[in-house]
Amino acid sequence: MKHRSAALLLAAVFSATMLGACSTEPVSGVSQSQSAIKLADRNWDNFNRAKIEKFLNTYGKNSPSYNPAKPPYAVFDWDNTMVFLDVEEATFIYQLENLRFAMTPEQMDKALRMEVPKTNFAKDYNNAAGQPVNIDLVVPDAVDSYRWIYNNYKGMKGQLSLADVKKNPHYANFTTKARYMYEAIGDTFDVSIAYPWVLYLFTGMNEQQVRQMVNETLEWQKTQPIEKVKWTSPASLLGKAGVVSVSWKNGLRLMPEMQDVFTAFREAGIDIWVCTASFVDVIKEISSNPNYGYNNPADRVIGMELERDANGIIQTEFRRGYVQTQQKGKTKAIERFLVSKYGYGPSFVAGDSEGDMNMMQDFADTKLVLIVNRLKGKDIATLSKQAVDSYRTPDAKILLQGRNDNTGEFVKSQAHIKFGATQGQILK
Repeated sequence: MKHRSAALLLAAVFSATMLGACSTEPVSGVSQSQSAIKLADRNWDNFNRAKIEKFLNTYGKNSPSYNPAKPPYAVFDWDNTMVFLDVEEATFIYQLENLRFAMTPEQMDKALRMEVPKTNFAKDYNNAAGQPVNIDLVVPDAVDSYRWIYNNYKGMKGQLSLADVKKNPHYANFTTKARYMYEAIGDTFDVSIAYPWVLYLFTGMNEQQVRQMVNETLEWQKTQPIEKVKWTSPASLLGKAGVVSVSWKNGLRLMPEMQDVFTAFREAGIDIWVCTASFVDVIKEISSNPNYGYNNPADRVIGMELERDANGIIQTEFRRGYVQTQQKGKTKAIERFLVSKYGYGPSFVAGDSEGDMNMMQDFADTKLVLIVNRLKGKDIATLSKQAVDSYRTPDAKILLQGRNDNTGEFVKSQAHIKFGATQGQILK
């Protein structure tokens, strides 16, 4: 799809700015004795804010038809929807930076290989010499370096401090090649392989250890600038895979607009659920800990699950009988845990990517959908176009909310501002 012109973008932003009056219109179903539920202005697109407010007052406790015994409920994706960037990915980086692993080298070998095909990674992940890389080449390198770390780091079986371990090339070799695998697997193979892969690195931990690590990750991320980071493995440890590099965006931020949404939905008597493709313990912590402003009960998270032993220790195995909560799996999980509980589907759904598409459109009961605009393609681009085409119309069901990747903040339009860019773009 061709990019919109700057003129069209400015027109859309101007229209959104001029729509402020929409938020002051009388809300259907709210009596004069009731106070209409409002969202703080912040950086919402005005039309989006007005539509969410109208939804809250039309279907929440201000509605004459509201039944507290059968309340409506909303389902939210988490990463890049409730926060800027991805909590699971940030936690993985924190694990690597601080060597927070509870595995032997043999367990690490199993986790890194888990269900990954032996075929070569996508060409973008060839090594520095231009040669293809696969799991059988890169895992031995990572595990050899992890074994050195395991035997020498005082947080495992050795005597060296973390600072001293970081001076050895084995540290950079392990951390870079592990992070490289995450990207290479994700861009080469199906999400059913890529999404669980990073979770297996929690092997040997319990829930409280994972949640504590999430807390430490969030405190660390607050100190980090929003920037692209690049790691390159040391040439002194070529191994089988050779020198590889990997880049990602750092600087996770909480989203005050979405914190407000959770508060407003609770005020309206609408139940809140999270359905995430991240590990359930990771999202339980950030969504429920009052330090982070979302205040959603930990048992209101549906996410990726791993097997645990009788003592609650996480195993290198996806939980039997559970679906992966991505794409169609999100719909299946909602049907299993929520539709069976309430007797109906979600009234409101929010997400940002292709993984959220199914839950956005599979339920006849859904009245409103919010997409955080990340200029994603495929089917989510089709829904995003619907949001653009129905913008400012009374019957708009799909909302597209803009974001600035340079600041980690919403913008007052539908436009997404890419990292490094100064102007926004509405559709991919």
